[in-house]
Amino acid sequence: MKLQTLVVAALVALAGPALAQAPSGKDQVKADKEQIKKDKEQTRADRKAGNKDAVAADKEKTKADKQKLKADRKAAKQERKMDKNAPTSTTTTTK
Repeated sequence: MKLQTLVVAALVALAGPALAQAPSGKDQVKADKEQIKKDKEQTRADRKAGNKDAVAADKEKTKADKQKLKADRKAAKQERKMDKNAPTSTTTTTK
Protein backbone atom coordinates (compact mmCIF):
# COMPACT_ATOMS: atom_id res chain seq x y z
CA MET A 1 0.00 0.00 0.00
CA LYS A 2 1.05 3.53 -0.56
CA LEU A 3 2.07 5.64 2.39
CA GLN A 4 -0.52 8.26 1.50
CA THR A 5 -3.32 5.68 1.63
CA LEU A 6 -2.16 4.53 5.07
CA VAL A 7 -2.05 8.09 6.37
CA VAL A 8 -5.54 8.86 5.09
CA ALA A 9 -6.90 5.64 6.59
CA ALA A 10 -5.30 6.45 9.94
CA LEU A 11 -6.71 9.98 9.94
CA VAL A 12 -10.20 8.76 9.12
CA ALA A 13 -10.00 6.10 11.84
CA LEU A 14 -8.84 8.55 14.49
CA ALA A 15 -10.78 11.66 13.52
CA GLY A 16 -14.04 10.00 12.48
CA PRO A 17 -15.53 9.63 15.96
CA ALA A 18 -14.30 13.08 16.94
CA LEU A 19 -15.99 14.66 13.95
CA ALA A 20 -19.24 12.80 14.45
CA GLN A 21 -21.91 14.82 16.16
CA ALA A 22 -22.59 13.88 19.75
CA PRO A 23 -25.99 12.29 20.34
CA SER A 24 -28.63 14.67 21.59
CA GLY A 25 -29.90 14.55 25.14
CA LYS A 26 -33.20 13.16 23.95
CA ASP A 27 -31.44 10.22 22.30
CA GLN A 28 -29.43 9.55 25.46
CA VAL A 29 -32.60 9.47 27.55
CA LYS A 30 -34.20 6.95 25.17
CA ALA A 31 -31.08 4.78 25.24
CA ASP A 32 -31.00 4.90 29.05
CA LYS A 33 -34.65 3.87 29.28
CA GLU A 34 -34.00 0.90 26.99
CA GLN A 35 -30.99 -0.11 29.07
CA ILE A 36 -33.05 0.00 32.27
CA LYS A 37 -35.69 -2.23 30.64
CA LYS A 38 -32.99 -4.73 29.67
CA ASP A 39 -31.55 -4.63 33.20
CA LYS A 40 -34.96 -5.34 34.71
CA GLU A 41 -35.52 -8.26 32.35
CA GLN A 42 -32.12 -9.67 33.30
CA THR A 43 -32.95 -9.29 36.99
CA ARG A 44 -36.22 -11.19 36.49
CA ALA A 45 -34.43 -13.96 34.61
CA ASP A 46 -31.77 -14.27 37.32
CA ARG A 47 -34.39 -14.24 40.05
CA LYS A 48 -36.31 -16.98 38.26
CA ALA A 49 -33.09 -19.01 37.94
CA GLY A 50 -32.43 -18.55 41.66
CA ASN A 51 -29.09 -16.78 41.22
CA LYS A 52 -29.03 -14.38 44.19
CA ASP A 53 -25.59 -12.96 43.45
CA ALA A 54 -26.56 -12.06 39.91
CA VAL A 55 -29.81 -10.49 41.13
CA ALA A 56 -27.87 -8.25 43.52
CA ALA A 57 -25.45 -7.27 40.75
CA ASP A 58 -28.33 -6.56 38.37
CA LYS A 59 -30.02 -4.36 40.97
CA GLU A 60 -26.83 -2.33 41.37
CA LYS A 61 -26.53 -1.96 37.60
CA THR A 62 -30.15 -0.85 37.35
CA LYS A 63 -29.57 1.67 40.12
CA ALA A 64 -26.52 3.08 38.32
CA ASP A 65 -28.44 3.27 35.04
CA LYS A 66 -31.27 5.14 36.75
CA GLN A 67 -28.78 7.68 38.07
CA LYS A 68 -27.37 8.07 34.55
CA LEU A 69 -30.90 8.53 33.21
CA LYS A 70 -31.53 11.24 35.78
CA ALA A 71 -28.33 13.05 34.79
CA ASP A 72 -29.13 12.73 31.08
CA ARG A 73 -32.65 14.07 31.62
CA LYS A 74 -31.19 17.06 33.41
CA ALA A 75 -28.70 17.62 30.58
CA ALA A 76 -31.45 17.31 27.96
CA LYS A 77 -33.56 19.83 29.84
CA GLN A 78 -30.62 22.22 30.02
CA GLU A 79 -29.99 21.68 26.30
CA ARG A 80 -33.61 22.53 25.48
CA LYS A 81 -33.39 25.59 27.69
CA MET A 82 -30.24 26.77 25.89
CA ASP A 83 -31.87 26.19 22.49
CA LYS A 84 -34.91 28.15 23.58
CA ASN A 85 -32.84 31.08 24.84
CA ALA A 86 -30.56 31.15 21.81
CA PRO A 87 -31.59 33.83 19.33
CA THR A 88 -32.82 32.22 16.14
CA SER A 89 -32.83 35.41 14.09
CA THR A 90 -31.81 38.98 14.61
CA THR A 91 -34.63 41.37 15.16
CA THR A 92 -34.48 45.10 14.69
CA THR A 93 -36.61 47.58 16.47
CA THR A 94 -37.99 50.57 14.67
CA LYS A 95 -38.78 53.90 16.23
